[in-house]
Amino acid sequence: MAPILPQGENIRRAVKWISEERQSDPARPIARLIDEASVRFNLSPADGEFLHKFFKEQKA
Repeated sequence: MAPILPQGENIRRAVKWISEERQSDPARPIARLIDEASVRFNLSPADGEFLHKFFKEQKA
């Protein structure tokens, strides 16, 4: 039986994955990375919106 992930675990994994991907390929568009992370980590649309805001604030 698969372990139950704590709330927000997938979003934390997505942030880590996106950050790692940006380091390896800084030219890759953030929107594309967020879309890919949303599918890869089974995120909700609200989680995707959070990621957009998070990385936008991080860039500023």
